[in-house]
Amino acid sequence: MLSGLLSIKDCCERDSDKGVFWTVFEGAHGRLGVWDVASRDQNGNGDLRDKEGPAEPRDAAEWVREHLGFEPDRGQTLMLGSTSKRGLLNCTRQWGKSTIAAAKAVHQAYTEPKSLTLVVSPSARQSGEFVRKAAGFARLLGIRVKGDGGNRISLEFPNQSRIVGLPGNEPTARGFSAVSLLLVDEASRVSDDLYKTIRPMLAVSSGALWLMSTPFGSRGFFYEAWQRGGPEWERVRASAYECPRIPRAFLEEERVAMGERWFRQEYLCEFVDSVSGVFESNLVEEAITGEFEPLRIR
Repeated sequence: MLSGLLSIKDCCERDSDKGVFWTVFEGAHGRLGVWDVASRDQNGNGDLRDKEGPAEPRDAAEWVREHLGFEPDRGQTLMLGSTSKRGLLNCTRQWGKSTIAAAKAVHQAYTEPKSLTLVVSPSARQSGEFVRKAAGFARLLGIRVKGDGGNRISLEFPNQSRIVGLPGNEPTARGFSAVSLLLVDEASRVSDDLYKTIRPMLAVSSGALWLMSTPFGSRGFFYEAWQRGGPEWERVRASAYECPRIPRAFLEEERVAMGERWFRQEYLCEFVDSVSGVFESNLVEEAITGEFEPLRIR
């Protein structure tokens, strides 16, 4: 049993962290007030004391519904409402992970002044598409979209928060620090070297890290985190059969067209071995032992 696994069927409520939220900036919905969340009871109900304006929704899922007009499903609500510092999203194709992650990034930028959100994808095109989705959400807030002046794929908000997209290129990913939210899109196709390069960006800020992907074989950091990561990782899994937007008839057609291995990977969120492999990965792992000295050939 994987520690910390959350499935859509076993959705549960989680208390938000106590904290203080302060004013951000003017938008189509007016000025966000200054308020603090006082004590919470066992049901997660808080004493919301408005200091300078209307009370805002207490988590990102409520905020997205109210400000972006977007109704997340149960699995998307889990990701948006999570307060975990480490998260894993293992989802079917066409689940809307990039859209919901863009909404999470905009919520972070809008409600946390001077924060930095980074999105890393396998290519500049994919990072650019992510930032375009975020820009669309920002326009819904009445924000005039602009870049940050230093990064080609970027958004800067009036409160000096930024969303920056990076390509899957290890040398160009360096140079960022104090990252509040780090999103790795299509994580199963991002290199291990790039992943190791970006993790230190969270060292000073104690920022949040979310790895989001459909599986791609039994290998790589996304697979390792999902299978062997500790309890610090919050896991959200959403198969195609749990996605209300994907018709069952389409899935049955895909199962026939793709074959069982690809279908299980793309739609059932399973880490399956490559069809080109001679041995299954679990058999190879079980055969490895440290009990013997390596054979040295002279």
